[in-house]
Order: sequence, then structure tokens, then C-alpha cells
Amino acid sequence: MQGVLTGFAVIAVVIGVGFVIGRRGYLGEHGREVLTKLAFHVASPALLFTTLAEADLSVIFSSRLLVTALSTAAAAGVFVAVGVVRRWGIGRTTIGALCSSYVNAGNLGIPIAVYVLGDASLVAPVLLFQVIALTPIALTILDLSGRGDKGPLWRRLITPLRNPIAVGSLAGVAVSASGLTVPGPVMDPLTLIGNMSVPAVLLAFGISLCGSTMPGRGTDRHPVLLSVALKSVGQPVVAWALAAGVFGLRGEPLLDVVVTSALPAAQNLFTYASRYRVGEALARESILLSTVLSVPVLVVVAALLG
Repeated sequence: MQGVLTGFAVIAVVIGVGFVIGRRGYLGEHGREVLTKLAFHVASPALLFTTLAEADLSVIFSSRLLVTALSTAAAAGVFVAVGVVRRWGIGRTTIGALCSSYVNAGNLGIPIAVYVLGDASLVAPVLLFQVIALTPIALTILDLSGRGDKGPLWRRLITPLRNPIAVGSLAGVAVSASGLTVPGPVMDPLTLIGNMSVPAVLLAFGISLCGSTMPGRGTDRHPVLLSVALKSVGQPVVAWALAAGVFGLRGEPLLDVVVTSALPAAQNLFTYASRYRVGEALARESILLSTVLSVPVLVVVAALLG
């Protein structure tokens, strides 16, 4: 359980620093907005490019990734269905669907993969799936929903190509698929810039907690509770059922897919919500609650399947 505790401890400390920064006002009234824009437009695209440019794309054809994709679709689909019935709006429903299914495969998934699963590369399929497929689709929906149907058709069709997160991801995939090696003088600065992504996201998240209400008690109570239930319980249960019942996975492969599905919602979802100014409270509270609940969930999963 050292990996679980270590991963959560690191995240908690950085978020706590962000909270102190917000309370003290060290970055001024626009500090969170600046950090969010830095992460969204500069640091995160650089991080995704450097990560994917050196990734082994063959992992996208594994049965483990198929289990992850199906469990992700199931969790997000349930939230979307409820959001449509309850008329929560396109943007809000999109953010909620992401919080229900988009796992923290980066800053939390890697240490847990190392200490619990024994191999950091096991989170690569999840990371690839999320940045190649899930993120561009979700951000395109948010882009289009913010402008309605304004603008010519060709402009709407190239929406993903104008989003910095999607551009960084797709560029990294293109480099990896081509087999090219990015020269050090180009890759090193991008790596340095990309290293700012996770701290910027966590600090902005911590600042956002200043003056916020207790999670699950505000106007977004029902979407928050639904997304947390789907992320913390629904997605890992579906992953287990698919992996064991449909694909016949046993032992370590079964543990791998269930542990990765049980990871909490990723902090960068709050960056997306802040960037598009929709569902910010929903994202913040869902991430916080799912992160807290994922500790006992991961302990139980590791005990039962480990």
C-alpha cells in the first residue's frame, strides 16, 4: 500500500500549498486563472507531446485497454443519460461525464503502478486512450457547445486542431508513429516546460478550494454525487466484470485493469472546466471526493485481487 499512500501524500501536499497561496493572496486575485491558462495552453500540451512522442503505440491494441475503454464508456454513458433527462446542459454534462470516467493516470497513476503493480508502463494504455480519444472528443464538445452552431462547417470540423491539448497529443502520436527521434535541443525545453503542468494544475486546484463550500452540498450536489459514485464504484466494478467475465483475465492482468479503473478523477479536469467556465464547482468537488474515496477503494481492490 506504499504506492497508494505515497501518491496521495504528494498530491495532498501540493494542493495544500496551493490552498495556502490562495488564502495568503500571494499570486493576487487572478493567480488561479493564470495557472490554469499556463497549464492548458502551454505546459500540458508540452507534457503530452513529450510523453506520447516516446510512447509505444502498440499498447493501444491490448485487451486491457479495451476493458478500460468499455468501462470508461459505461460510466460516462450513465452520467450523460442522467444529464440529458435532468437537463443539466451540454457543457455541465460533459464535465460530469469526464469526472465519472477520466482517471488520474499521470501524477497518481504512475506511483501506484510502480509500487502496487510493479510496472509504471501499465498506465500507458490508459494515458494514451484518454489523451488520444477521450480528451479531444470532450474538448471538441465543449468548444462547439460554447459557440453553438456559429461559424462555417469547415471551421467546426477542425475544432480539435485548434485546441492546444489536442494538438500536443496528436503531434506526439504522429512523432511516435513515424519512428522519428526529436533532437535533444528541441525535446529538452519541451520537457522542462511540460514539467510545470502537474504542479500548476494542483496549485490552481488548491487555490480554488479557498472559500468553497463543503463538497456535495451545493447546487451541484446531485451531479457531484452521481459522478463520484460512478468513478469510485461503478467504473471499477464494470472493469472487473468485463475483465473477468468477458475477457477471462486472471491474476495480475485483472488486478491491473481494476486498479487503473479505480483511480480517482484527474485534476486536469478542473483545468478544462475553468478554461470553458462551465461546471467548475462540479469538477472541483467531484475530484476532491473521488480522490478521498479512492484510498479505501484501492486498498480493498489490492487486498481482494492482489
